[in-house]
Amino acid sequence: MITIDHHIAKEESMHPKATGEFTSLLHDLALSIRIISREVRRAGINDILGFARTSNIHGEKQQKLDKYANEIIKKTMSQSGHVCAFASEEEEEIVMVGHNKKSKYIVLFDPLDGSSNIDVNITVGTIFGIYRRAENADDSVCDMKDILQPGYKLITAGYALYGSSTMMVYTTGNGVHSFTYDPTIGEFLLSQANIKIPKFGFYYSFNEGNYFLVEEKIRKYLDFIKTPSDDKKYPHILRYIATLNADLHRLLHYGGIYIYPANTKNPGGKLRLVYEVNPLAFILEQAGGRATDGSRRILEIVPDNIHQKTPLFMGSPDNMDVLESFISD
Repeated sequence: MITIDHHIAKEESMHPKATGEFTSLLHDLALSIRIISREVRRAGINDILGFARTSNIHGEKQQKLDKYANEIIKKTMSQSGHVCAFASEEEEEIVMVGHNKKSKYIVLFDPLDGSSNIDVNITVGTIFGIYRRAENADDSVCDMKDILQPGYKLITAGYALYGSSTMMVYTTGNGVHSFTYDPTIGEFLLSQANIKIPKFGFYYSFNEGNYFLVEEKIRKYLDFIKTPSDDKKYPHILRYIATLNADLHRLLHYGGIYIYPANTKNPGGKLRLVYEVNPLAFILEQAGGRATDGSRRILEIVPDNIHQKTPLFMGSPDNMDVLESFISD
């Protein structure tokens, strides 16, 4: 019966110079997830299903719950005074939190990933990543160089799933741990420690509607993994939820591969690097998997804007080896 609070405190105790600020930040994050979970569960009753008659920076229609979750995270995580800026899928620009030069952290998030699934009661989630400000942070207010950091500099990353139960999965660079929310006691309880992805899996996740929009070498790979083989490794089984962190959650437990390549409609890719892909790639690597854009390690890409998009290929090591044998130039 290890609560998330106990787990966070234990991780902090491993760092003698810890000030408690980062721990406070994680507590605020867990609180925001509990609040969002409550509203997701009561969405139909509280009349916050459906569209909000507004669109985000990507031209996508915003759901009412998108906007609600976005505001909850900003308000909850602003109260400690430790955050200097937010970057969100639902915000066109960086959201600055005052001008406190001593605020050390930047929070990046997709408040409600998979929002097209909300109205049909399919799993949705929250994705988050936290950076420490760049060097010499005490000498100036937060600026863009603090936000546009490569993913390998994340100090924590995680996601929440609002499905048959509410789960929070996160890493601070010391393994991946999942917690399940028990609403009867109002606590997240450790359900699995040190998650490791299988080296090989029999599942693949891909939007098959895009088959004829992707490059020929991608189509050849897809044809290969769908063709029966003598060693029984193929065909792979299609599993695609269209909630990115839910697809990753399945991947972590069962292994396999997830691909969202560039295509003729989205030549630069569709998924957002800063607040969607980087946090999930950080988690995947901590669990022993790999994530690339087809040629580069995701976590080494230096973003040039907060809404930058990218192709994504991620999965078990052996599955990634097979993929790369098809797509490497």
